[in-house]
Amino acid sequence: MMAEARRRAYLRAMQVDVWLPRMELPFAAPSRPELLSFDAQPVTALPSETATEQPAAVAATPAVARPVRPELPKISQVRAAKPDPEPAPVAAEPVKREAPPRFTLQLLRAGGCLLLVDLPTGASLAGREPAYILLRNMLRAAGLPDSPQAIGEPIRWPILAGATSVDQGPAEARSFVQSVVASYQEQHPSLCLWLMGSAATRFAADEALKIECQEARLDSLGSAWIVPGLEALLEEPRLKADVWQAMKRLRPRWTDAK
Repeated sequence: MMAEARRRAYLRAMQVDVWLPRMELPFAAPSRPELLSFDAQPVTALPSETATEQPAAVAATPAVARPVRPELPKISQVRAAKPDPEPAPVAAEPVKREAPPRFTLQLLRAGGCLLLVDLPTGASLAGREPAYILLRNMLRAAGLPDSPQAIGEPIRWPILAGATSVDQGPAEARSFVQSVVASYQEQHPSLCLWLMGSAATRFAADEALKIECQEARLDSLGSAWIVPGLEALLEEPRLKADVWQAMKRLRPRWTDAK
């Protein structure tokens, strides 16, 4: 107890205020009982061994009011004031894309007509292939040169193999095929466009058109003749008669224009 009194006397002589909290501090260690009991007996003078050294300082030390520490909020109130955590953002669903169609088309020129032909095997028509021989016979019957000229490389779709981040669905395929044919027709106008096969009709005209011997008027490509594919004509010979009957009606369109 005397050591505590001496410590406080020195602190007061140096004008250092000494105070103890009037309430229990959160998370603080418990106070010693002798410190709390000593706080009720304020010291007014220095001990005898130090009275001769600094008597004036002790006597002139004014009584300093002990500051009152504001009452702290309860821990439960502090915890309740915390804002609720924000919900985690919901990941956006991936965009579903249509599966790209697969086809190969070849653009050919025979006299005043332009031909867009399905290539079922993916290889260009040439040599003694039955499909190529049939095409040459059809051109001779139509009064056109029987050695059609290939225009560029075959149109193969999808154009980017294995690219899953790029849209290559039916709409993109139709836009691409129509742009290729229209670009050529702007530089080399044709009297009639033959669409031979299901893929040629679907992506150059409209998938709703039936694959039969009929004439159609396309907004961007002009007059077109819908013809079954070479493979279908080879498998079903009866279709050749339908093609011949339709060809007789349309033949003057490109023969009389020479």
